[in-house]
Amino acid sequence: MKNLFKNYAATIDNPKLENIISRKEPLYHRKSDIRSEFERDYTRIIHSNSYRRLKHKTQVFFSPENDHICTRIEHVTHVESISYSIANYLGLNTELTKAIAVSHDLGHSPFGHAGERILSNLSKNDLGMPFWHEKNGLDFVDCIELLEDSEKNRQNLNLTYAVRDGIISHCGEIDENGIRPRDEFIDLRSYIHPNQFAPYTWEACVVKVADKISYIGRDIQDAITLGILDEHLDELYALLQDSMKDKTLNNSNIINFLVYDLCENSSPENGLCFSDEAFHLINKVKEFNYKNIYFSDRIKPSNRYFELVLTEIYNTLKTCFDGKDVFSSAKCLEKFYPKLYKDFSDFLYSFYDYPDRASSKFKNKVLFSPSSSSDFYQAILFFISGMTDNYAMNIYNQIIGF
Repeated sequence: MKNLFKNYAATIDNPKLENIISRKEPLYHRKSDIRSEFERDYTRIIHSNSYRRLKHKTQVFFSPENDHICTRIEHVTHVESISYSIANYLGLNTELTKAIAVSHDLGHSPFGHAGERILSNLSKNDLGMPFWHEKNGLDFVDCIELLEDSEKNRQNLNLTYAVRDGIISHCGEIDENGIRPRDEFIDLRSYIHPNQFAPYTWEACVVKVADKISYIGRDIQDAITLGILDEHLDELYALLQDSMKDKTLNNSNIINFLVYDLCENSSPENGLCFSDEAFHLINKVKEFNYKNIYFSDRIKPSNRYFELVLTEIYNTLKTCFDGKDVFSSAKCLEKFYPKLYKDFSDFLYSFYDYPDRASSKFKNKVLFSPSSSSDFYQAILFFISGMTDNYAMNIYNQIIGF
């Protein structure tokens, strides 16, 4: 039923609103600003460098020659569109879903989920904890990504709690049907693994579901375009036809089928729900995609290349640390890797303390101690996770070249 969730939207009558719109620090206001809190978040996100870089990050298929194959930024746009349709129909706050949707993958590594697994292994070896992009996304919007304020000072994004919660809670690998928000206003730093807690708002629950809807059919469409599924099309069509009956089997109809089904079956009492038929379809298509797309032989050569690129960059930066001072350590890169030296040094100056920092334009929080090796390794992981595919490959070529 349309507007069935209207009384639960993140609007002025919501008893959680004070928590939903809270920020770590007060955000400066211009007298002429006409935007809502979530509109401000949305524009801060789309003006960030992390958002711009998404256009050169792998979604599933690496460096396709076909311009119509999905990249990370297109995926984010699809999630925004789908979550808007669902939230608008259910009567939820579409400004909030838009802000969560455009920011939900800001902390994603280069080279897609293969890159995420590589960085996670490096992080576990040196820091004793995994890297996962939802947590890295929260770190990016809280600590790493900077914007100039009205006086050209570099400040943290300082987003609302609801958007930050939507980022770390968005894990799309959901196997449960009937998603509901949690009641607890928790410290988001208490997350230690993906999908540990339900989101705090219904709007974040919508984005969590929209994330899965957006990629499950589009990955199939791209794989068909690239010829990866040529030998599996009969299996795929039989799988889809069982649920979708006489509909033409394309991404548009898959999305429409799932969005309509979700809207028709959801309620505040039961949560965001698919019918048993649609939920079964999602799980079967997900199983099909893992077997025939994500783990296909066609994908494996690029994954081995990603391992070389990211590991070599990490080790090159890691081995230059002298155990005393991060800035003098980085100097060892200058002779042979001038671009890497400049870019990495600029990155370090944004987040480390140094004598004249108080008089600089950096007004963001200091993150790292100059003499801590674990802080240095974490800084490297942040630096690499912010890279585009092309930038990472260029740096790798500089490292191995003469």
